[in-house]
Amino acid sequence: MCVSKNAYYTWLRTSETSATNTRLEFLKQSIQVIYHGSYRIYGSLRIQKALERKGLFYSRSYIAYLMKQMGLKSVLSKKFRGTTTDSKHSLPVARNLLARNFTSECLGEKWVSDITYIKIGSRWNYLTTILDLADRKVLSWVLSEDMSTENTVYKAWILARKRREITENHIFHSDRGSQYASNKMTSLLGLSYKTTQSMSRKGNCWDNAVAESFF
Repeated sequence: MCVSKNAYYTWLRTSETSATNTRLEFLKQSIQVIYHGSYRIYGSLRIQKALERKGLFYSRSYIAYLMKQMGLKSVLSKKFRGTTTDSKHSLPVARNLLARNFTSECLGEKWVSDITYIKIGSRWNYLTTILDLADRKVLSWVLSEDMSTENTVYKAWILARKRREITENHIFHSDRGSQYASNKMTSLLGLSYKTTQSMSRKGNCWDNAVAESFF
């Protein structure tokens, strides 16, 4: 082929270097995609596992070395300490009429409600539910970005009333959070002579066990 040995080996070294650089760039791009896809939370170990799921097997130390080269560092935000029950308020609190009697043979006789927080993407949202103790059906659920009474239990109550009638001796039970004790909510419940509001004792999650265990 009229090619000298020297020219051949020079070409060979250049080709191998080019292929190596291509693989390295692909690996770096994959690391960056996984890193930013985790909102900069993933470190070398979790990125290594994510790469393995894609069929790319490299040692953790090598992944850490490349991340350092690229200036990628796991950014750990402060742990979210969510709370949905603000019982430190001066609003009137209802007596615990339910008294842990979580059985009912009549639909619409006893409803229990609670609020929890749930992460959607990178944001925290709040989920409000109302359950009927007779059949444990979730009559309504509302997802909101804030914990205002209007966007949580108020909306959940309106939806639940549209879907099921209540009995003459209806009990609506919850914890003593500010949403349930608010003037807006007590006024709404007061419009119906059938409904009596009930609240758990302070700091006692067992008084609303059915609603809380659903979450």
